[in-house]
Amino acid sequence: MERLPKRNEVPVELTWRLSDIYPSTDAWEKDFKESLDLAEKIAGFEGRAAVDAQSLLSVMDLYEACMKKFYAVISYANLLHDQDTADAENQVYIQRAQSAGVRIAELTAYLEPEILELPDEALASYYEAEPGLLKYRVTISDIVRLRAHSLPKEMEKLLASAGDMAETPSKGFSMLVDADLKFPEVVGSDGEKTLLSNGRFVATQMSGDRKLRREAFEAFYARYKEFINTSAALYDGQVKQQIFFARARKYPSTFDAAVSAVNVSPAVCDNLIESVHRNLDKMHRYVRLRKKMLGVDELHMYDVYAPMVSDYSVSVTYEEAQADVLEALRPLGEEYVSVVRQAFADRWTDVVENEGKRGGAYSADVYGVHPYMLLNWSGRLTDVFTLIHEMGHSMHTWYSDHAQTFFNSKYKIFVAEVASTTNEILLLEYLLGKAASEAERAYLINHYLESFKGTMFRQTMFEEFERKTNAMAEQGIPLTADALSGTYLELNKQYFGEDMVSDPLIAYEWARIPHFYYNFYVYQYATSFAASVAIAHRILEEGQPMVDRYLSFLRSGCTEDPVSLLKKAGVDLTTGKPVDEALAVFEKAIIEMEAMVG
Repeated sequence: MERLPKRNEVPVELTWRLSDIYPSTDAWEKDFKESLDLAEKIAGFEGRAAVDAQSLLSVMDLYEACMKKFYAVISYANLLHDQDTADAENQVYIQRAQSAGVRIAELTAYLEPEILELPDEALASYYEAEPGLLKYRVTISDIVRLRAHSLPKEMEKLLASAGDMAETPSKGFSMLVDADLKFPEVVGSDGEKTLLSNGRFVATQMSGDRKLRREAFEAFYARYKEFINTSAALYDGQVKQQIFFARARKYPSTFDAAVSAVNVSPAVCDNLIESVHRNLDKMHRYVRLRKKMLGVDELHMYDVYAPMVSDYSVSVTYEEAQADVLEALRPLGEEYVSVVRQAFADRWTDVVENEGKRGGAYSADVYGVHPYMLLNWSGRLTDVFTLIHEMGHSMHTWYSDHAQTFFNSKYKIFVAEVASTTNEILLLEYLLGKAASEAERAYLINHYLESFKGTMFRQTMFEEFERKTNAMAEQGIPLTADALSGTYLELNKQYFGEDMVSDPLIAYEWARIPHFYYNFYVYQYATSFAASVAIAHRILEEGQPMVDRYLSFLRSGCTEDPVSLLKKAGVDLTTGKPVDEALAVFEKAIIEMEAMVG
């Protein structure tokens, strides 16, 4: 495998165009300064921000202007940093932006407590006296919703000032994993050497060469094991800062604090875990099928990503992937497809891996500009699904940004994965529809099974790890490397079952998962996947009426609580039904694959 290119060696057409945000560093500096100046003006309203409707409107207008500028400032710095995390100048930008964010939070921390001092009837009279305030009604209602967990002004300022410090575990994890951690070369059966990296690891695990998979797995996790005490200290710091903020705001647990922030009942996640546990027999059946199709005496963790359909493989160029994405999304209508086409043409995406580039993939919003997407393209079918997944995020953002005001456009994390996963299922159905052979169909069903394994089961397992380890820390149990790794290994055994050899090194996998620093994000992948299975199939079956309902959901931003928004799209996650039904689809796909292999 060739060495990774340096950033300046990547073809321009495969990089994102950050000049759409700021044409020059001077323009960034201007917004950087103006966002802080606006925060100072907001600070000048302290003590009188909510004395009457006009004052509240004035300060809310200033706050919106400040946050619009700051979001552009920090988004630009984040994107610049992630394209080359080792670049010293990029590190300066992100550090300055993060510090500015803390300063803005400090200067504006009084605002929520002053709003919370207003009785409901006073707020109602403000809306009547100053209709311009209705623009901020959703934002103000969300503040009032958390009245019981808000603190006096001085304490809010203190919590805000701790924000920069609280980011230290996450920043430390990122620098360790993306910049400092170096991996050795491994050798496959053909003698070819492969230099491991975080971006290349999964590609090695998807290889048909079992020797390469095993060597890469062992070398990769052995490297993480060398730094496992550092990783444990970083994760312990992450959990402790979550506990600090949860207790400060009088929540019974870090988990309750996290779901309250996105206006979702803890029961939604409880239903997910209970449903998945009820259906673990299906996961274990899938593991047995994988063992049979790979023809191995023992199935190991380095066999988890190996192609079960060994006589069929796909290599996809980025150009071919764009064409497939456009065709797969046609059921969503011409407007949707035309914006996707624009995204490809106008370089919204940073495509290939380079030295120092952040691993994985994501979509980032820059309100008033357009979304941006980060990929690490390797030419596999999974990359096509990653592309259409991130495009789903971006299109959700695009519709929400174009339909809603700045604050109202910020849809809750809970629904963030619905649009992305719906896109993935539409792509799968499109590819299945044009499959030219049984081998190709088997290959695609295999991918569908992988999606269930990786999203419904793996993400729920991650969620259980987070909940267990946070609960341990809340009970005073130290989060040592041994405790974390032992907890993870036991969960791995439970989820994969007796037909999988849970290799000891898999115990250290938790140390490489960035989402463990996102404060209980991962369960939403699983709930969103269940919702998306229902939505995508209804789009294909019902056509335009369902498309209209779905696009209305995408345009809604955060104008209602996320569970209610999904109910409008026909999915009720207050019960375990969507998860059970999705896992029934998983079982159906297993049965079809079992019939193919005999």
